[in-house]
Amino acid sequence: MSQASTASIEQARFQQGVEEKDGVLVRHVGHIVFTLAGFLLAVAANVLVPQVSSVPLDTYRVGILLLNRNGLYRIVLFAIAFIYLVSGIVSTRNETRRLHFDNRSAFRFVMGIALLLWDVFGTKYQLLQQPFFPGPSQVLESFLIEGAYIFSNLLYSLRLFSVGFLAGVVFGVGTGILIGVFPRVYYWVHPVLKMTGIIPAVAWMPFALTLFPTPFSAAVFLISISAWFPIAFGTASGVMSTPTTYFEAARTLGASKAYRIWHVSVPHALPQIFTGITTACANAFVMLVISEMMGQPGGLGYYINAAKMWSTYYKVFAAIVIMAILFSLITKLLGLIQARALRWQKGVIGS
Repeated sequence: MSQASTASIEQARFQQGVEEKDGVLVRHVGHIVFTLAGFLLAVAANVLVPQVSSVPLDTYRVGILLLNRNGLYRIVLFAIAFIYLVSGIVSTRNETRRLHFDNRSAFRFVMGIALLLWDVFGTKYQLLQQPFFPGPSQVLESFLIEGAYIFSNLLYSLRLFSVGFLAGVVFGVGTGILIGVFPRVYYWVHPVLKMTGIIPAVAWMPFALTLFPTPFSAAVFLISISAWFPIAFGTASGVMSTPTTYFEAARTLGASKAYRIWHVSVPHALPQIFTGITTACANAFVMLVISEMMGQPGGLGYYINAAKMWSTYYKVFAAIVIMAILFSLITKLLGLIQARALRWQKGVIGS
């Protein structure tokens, strides 16, 4: 083959690669526009659709701004659209992130349309049963009315959840290691773990409120108990499944028992430990809300209970939205920690 033919082939391949990259970029831009369209349509509907039902449109001062619920709702929609716009632009240079963004564009568009329909039928026309199903702008009005109070209850929930869940993780991992390593502990503790683990943590509430000096400490105990069982069970299963060849190799190299536990058994059990922690996180969050609704002086569950008593269901929805966002952030944080701790699995899975 002549040199000229080789050059022409290389040029054709280069041109084809450029065209493919341009096509990928165009499709990605289309997905970005498609994502934003749903939220921008929701803004347009809020502006253009008239308010048929007689719902008071109060104005509130936020810093130097005067906002009503529709103004805050539009700001939130624009903020969501802006976040997705930035995310789409940033993901352009990373193929994995770009594919993930493009794959979720239809879901995001439907989210915007769902908000549009919720606003029209819940606020503008109030065709949904009131006051049980308020529109999204009415839900956001809760933050204009008492944003500082909602934030204080959020901080209380975070403090209670952090103390209780971390205590459950420490005791759960510790119990699991002891059960998996020491036969005597397994003999005495494992049956207790199996019997008490199936009992819902809420069943211990009367005893906790009686035995502990404050409602906060009682709630910490209940949250810890709800997280303890899945973490302990997963840890014990992971430790006991460690191949004996690993121990023999470590013993041959002169490793002590403590070294074999922390550098052989525990790393091997990490996938099961994180599986247990993920399950325990959901259990602990449920127990958090229940304990706050049953006697805590604060928290999102307490806020829901108080709002329900006054039939202000738009405040109930506001707390539910915060809970959904909070739990998503917590699970995202756990996912990042798990990905960091188990980064060695990427090579194993890919091999």
